[in-house]
Amino acid sequence: MKKIFGVVFITVIILTIVGIIFYTWQTSLEQEEMASGKLIITSPAFKDGEKIPSKYTCDGENINPELNIEGIPEGTKSLVLIVDDPDAPAGTWVHWVVFNIPVPPNATEIKIAENSVPGEEGMNDFKKTSYGGPCPPSGSHRYYFRVYALDTKLNLDFATKSDVELAMKNHILAKGELIGRFR
Repeated sequence: MKKIFGVVFITVIILTIVGIIFYTWQTSLEQEEMASGKLIITSPAFKDGEKIPSKYTCDGENINPELNIEGIPEGTKSLVLIVDDPDAPAGTWVHWVVFNIPVPPNATEIKIAENSVPGEEGMNDFKKTSYGGPCPPSGSHRYYFRVYALDTKLNLDFATKSDVELAMKNHILAKGELIGRFR
């Protein structure tokens, strides 16, 4: 009887600890999601979900389009921009990684100019530290332009998308995305 009581007691303790850990983790995720604001990212070159003009692809000048970012929250020290293609045959293909995009104090919006280098560039999947426009081997692909407002500048020298994502963890104040398509 004492042995059964001991097993039940230990089981109750373990389940209680697991429940507390799960609740804490779930609450932490919910708080992080609630704390993250929404950035609005647009481009005069194309609307969300529409075709990216050839000028910004490997069929054209292969330069970055102008991007406008609004809703930058107070306390933002820098922005991160990641452009990738989740429809690539070998998995998500990274086209551009830019971090430490400066944000002037009290700015609520900024413009990333066409054919510019707005911050420090990381390595893309073309093995270059520059913009690599859409260049799908076949079919129609989606290109995600994701922007993040951070409460810090990232202390990175050489960086890939993974390095940037790891470094910005727990520093995201707001995020937004614009999707373009190209065939």
